[in-house]
Amino acid sequence: MAGHGTDGHPHGADRLCEAGDRVYSRAVRRGRLPRRDAEPVPCLLELALLHPDPDDMDWLVPTPPQEVMARLLRGMYDEVNASRRRVGSAVEAFERYAGLGHRMPASPSTAEGPAIRVLDGLARIQAAMDEATQACTTEVLTVQPGGIRREAELSEGLHRATALRGRGVRMRDLYTHVARHGHGLLSYLELMGDAVEARTLDEVIERLILFDRTVAFIPANAERTMALELRHPALVEYLGTVFDRLWRLAIPLTAPLPDTGIEGISHREQSIAALLAEGHQDAVIAERLGISVRTCRAHIARLSETLGAASRTQLGVRIAQAGLLDGFRRPAVTAPGRGSRTAR
Repeated sequence: MAGHGTDGHPHGADRLCEAGDRVYSRAVRRGRLPRRDAEPVPCLLELALLHPDPDDMDWLVPTPPQEVMARLLRGMYDEVNASRRRVGSAVEAFERYAGLGHRMPASPSTAEGPAIRVLDGLARIQAAMDEATQACTTEVLTVQPGGIRREAELSEGLHRATALRGRGVRMRDLYTHVARHGHGLLSYLELMGDAVEARTLDEVIERLILFDRTVAFIPANAERTMALELRHPALVEYLGTVFDRLWRLAIPLTAPLPDTGIEGISHREQSIAALLAEGHQDAVIAERLGISVRTCRAHIARLSETLGAASRTQLGVRIAQAGLLDGFRRPAVTAPGRGSRTAR
């Protein structure tokens, strides 16, 4: 990741500009600094020398010089013959910075990075995902919330999926039931063949991508322009357990959705009825099921008509009277207990 995004300024992480040198040195000495102090030198964020503090996004913390050094050397390794002078320059620069931060704890694992890392910006996220894809050898687990996936979204990750399939990596994807109606998803799964297995649920958790059960990526804001890269074993194991429990409840994409057993009421309307019974508003129901608010309200109107309900309150009563929720299972993801085991 070192050196990424350097096109906007004529230097790399081993030779900072004068302003960047001052700000990074101050960050190393103090341990963190306000985000506004780094606004005049965006190169420090682009070069991953500063990153948002997970506990307070208004502050930036410096990447330990030891870790920056490790990234530089890892990136230069394949070009060592042509980069001998650059390696020497990086060693000299970052040994000087390391001398400024005697009180900074060393990274737990400079080879793998910190346990929790904030990725600010789509370019940083894509670079980290590509790096995890290259290191993956066994399996990838993903949760894809929302409704029908657009062609652009599927094409964006196709190069990673193709590379993984070429190395024999198995992939399991969880979607909402609504995604079944997208032709792009069906084409993608047909192209990937046996390398990808897909299942669906009425609703799923927020987006999750888990590589080899060692590194996970989750959104860090609603716009998904920031992400968290997680390498802490306990966090990654927890997310793997959540995925496994949802996977067992999900329905294979190749299997039809179960019939409700009530004439005139579809599986989706049964899901909406369950959320109505929990007291959720139309916008919340639509978001959780991956449909538009307009579509959600059309289904609620059909439910009311089918059950003969004249009001929202009466609809709740009729849903219970019709036995629409009897035996209807909704995913209940709880914290893994001390004796729980993660299915592999």
